[in-house]
Amino acid sequence: MTQNDNSSVLSGSVSPQRVAPRDHGGGLDGAMACFGGTRCDWIDLSTGINPCPWPVAASVWSADAWTALPDRAAAQALNDAARTLWQVPDGMDVLPAPGASALIARIPALMRAGRVHIAQPTYNEHAAAFTAHGWKVTPLDDGALDARVIVHPNNPTGAWSLPSALENLPLVIVDESFCDIAPEQSLLPHLPHEGGIILKSFGKFWGLAGLRLGFAIGDPVLLARLAEAMGPWPVSGPALAIGAAALADREWADQTRRRLAADSLRLDGLMQKAGAKVTGGTDLFRLYTVNDAAAWQARLAAARIWTRIFPWSDRLIRLGMPAPALWDRIEAAV
Repeated sequence: MTQNDNSSVLSGSVSPQRVAPRDHGGGLDGAMACFGGTRCDWIDLSTGINPCPWPVAASVWSADAWTALPDRAAAQALNDAARTLWQVPDGMDVLPAPGASALIARIPALMRAGRVHIAQPTYNEHAAAFTAHGWKVTPLDDGALDARVIVHPNNPTGAWSLPSALENLPLVIVDESFCDIAPEQSLLPHLPHEGGIILKSFGKFWGLAGLRLGFAIGDPVLLARLAEAMGPWPVSGPALAIGAAALADREWADQTRRRLAADSLRLDGLMQKAGAKVTGGTDLFRLYTVNDAAAWQARLAAARIWTRIFPWSDRLIRLGMPAPALWDRIEAAV
């Protein structure tokens, strides 16, 4: 499919282009196949997910959350909690979804394909989604653009963007999957009301990635199209209930930010003593420069600690935060 031959995609008559499997964090099955052990033996530091998740209690949901179709009241409670937490401006809508990745995969189909700017390096889901829908992805900010993707803070570098990056384009996506470590940095107050979408991940900061919950915030017209594409009941009943309760728990969030900030400094200290250089990251993951990233990954894997390296760099390695009870193992391995 060429860049301009996308009317069939817009009409839904054909599927988007197929793409090859993409490089991700996780993949403990592959690590076990290569280095041995069982899943319970391993510490997975490859994903950047909070290792101390929000404490889910059965009292959060009613029994019919599992047996009945999700109702409007539960969906509205989650929307209200999201609007309050993220201080969503009037004139913008909130759309819960089964994970931010589900939104990323659908956003490029919202309009006719053109040229989208995605600064590099960053994680590859956005580029893959736009490419699959016939867009031309460019790392060059040359002014002749139809869309822009900003990952804020960036993954894996941790770099923050300025509000000036939010120029008016037909489509501006700000991926704030890791922004809840520092909510004051959010670009939501500066987002264009027309053409603007901010993505929020529930699984990263709240640590419940298996729940599959994410949010789009922004242009009501675009979000209505996304909602139509996802169909009815995109979010499960338990996810609606757990998400609403977790987003409203400010005390837990404040305590978590303090813990993650202290843990990121502790991990930096360990890695620097071992010869690594702090290159970037956030309080949910840290990025280091080492002499040989593959050798570092293999050495840590021998101690059943899985990390993230990148096909585009032989010197960068990324580590997430360990759970409190696992620091002794991290220190011994590093």
